[in-house]
Parts: sequence; structure tokens; C-alpha cells
Amino acid sequence: MITNIFQKWISYSSVKALVILAILAVTLAACSDNTATEEESKTAESKTIVDIAAEDGRFTTLVTALQAAGLDSVLAGEGPFTVFAPTDDAFGKLPEGTIASLLETIPALKNILLYHVVSGNVLAADVVTLESAVTLQGQTVSISVMGDVVKINDSQVVITDIQGSNGIIHVIDTVLMPAE
Repeated sequence: MITNIFQKWISYSSVKALVILAILAVTLAACSDNTATEEESKTAESKTIVDIAAEDGRFTTLVTALQAAGLDSVLAGEGPFTVFAPTDDAFGKLPEGTIASLLETIPALKNILLYHVVSGNVLAADVVTLESAVTLQGQTVSISVMGDVVKINDSQVVITDIQGSNGIIHVIDTVLMPAE
């Protein structure tokens, strides 16, 4: 009888210990996942539009142009800004020598770069409700939506809503060129 009671006590204690360990493991996993997510969110939210573009790897030409034009410090400022950011592939579509020429003609470069920026946080959900937007350069870009395709002038938006601490980036596949 004592052996029977002892075996039941061990079984009960083992089950109880396993349940406690399982609850503890789930609690620790949940806490560590939430902490990592919060830390990742805080890190992403603390990066400016320029920080994000520089770290991404698809915008080296854009970042170089922003630095050459002195606009990197502007777009690293308080904002908020919405940037229609052309990728390196988008810059590659320009005629040969265009980028080199623009890097030597800073006023023209600034003009083009500011044509890619709109004041405020304009999320994708907002963009699709607009027909146009006034850029920081002063001219208007046209916005069209056909099904799932959103275009800014003739450039297609390929990635939306990259959130920075001072605004939003929408990735486009073609460099926007303002009217002269």
C-alpha cells in the first residue's frame, strides 16, 4: 500500500512538474517573441527614410544622388515625407551618361530628386484614392490605378508602405522626370 501511494505521488508530482515546465516554457517563449518584435519595430521606426534606403541595397544610386545634391540631410530630417524611390534598376533605364551628367549638374539633380518626394505620410491606401499629388519640387505627379497596378506618371509602384521614422517609401520601377 505504501508503495502504491508512493507511485501515485511520484506520478502526480511528475505530471504536475511537466505542466509547470510547459507553462513556463510557453510564457518565456511568448515574452521573448514579443520583446524581439517590439525591438525590431522600435529599430525600424527609428530609422529615417535615408537610413532605410542606404541599408536596403537596392537604392545605392538614389542615396548617392541624394548625398551629391545635399538632400540626404533634408530627407533624414523630421518630415514627414513620402518618397517614390526608384531602384538602381530604375536608374539603369536612363540613357547612358544621364546619371554622370546629373551628378555634375546639382540644380537639375535636386529638381529631379525633389520630384520624387511628397509632403506628409501618404500610405498606399491613400495613394490609390488620389489622381495626383504635388511634389516638393513644385510640379504635380499623376496617379493612376488599374486593378492592382498603381502608377506614378509612367512609373509602376512595385513595393509600398516601407515605414521610416520620418515618412514612407514606395518603391518605383522608373525614375520620374519633371517637365522642364
